[in-house]
Amino acid sequence: MFRIETETALLNAFRPRDRKHVEVPQDFHFPRFVRDYVAWSDPYNTRTFVVFTDPNSGRPLGIVFRRDQQPGGASTSHMCDWCHSTGSSMEIGLLTAEASSKRRVGVNLCLDLRCSEKLETAANLAGKNPRTLIRQMVERMEKFAHDGLGIDFVAAA
Repeated sequence: MFRIETETALLNAFRPRDRKHVEVPQDFHFPRFVRDYVAWSDPYNTRTFVVFTDPNSGRPLGIVFRRDQQPGGASTSHMCDWCHSTGSSMEIGLLTAEASSKRRVGVNLCLDLRCSEKLETAANLAGKNPRTLIRQMVERMEKFAHDGLGIDFVAAA
């Protein structure tokens, strides 16, 4: 669990290059307590935002994803790379983030980023501990930020 004190603190979780794209929902209230991560989409559903903490440093990090139109119909099945849920292309699709001014990287994710809810439901049905599964998912988020976007938590702290 982590706490975001102000809107400025939330914006500071994002890289400077991404801050201009962040649209904070009007219903966000501060201080805001976050269990594992917080995610939302812009009003036009073209960008999705996620803020989580590095499992090692506890430093919050935000990622701005762009949601591009996906080829394929609702019958095409996909798997989320973070929570491993499966669903149609209407539920799971490619979200891309800017790694540099010349390179974007993508990852197949639940388009609503409600991964933790899906993991909790699956774990409860299987009689497993959802906290373990969610911790592993947050580690996959950190791996994407580090390997895909080149964010070094130690240097950024």
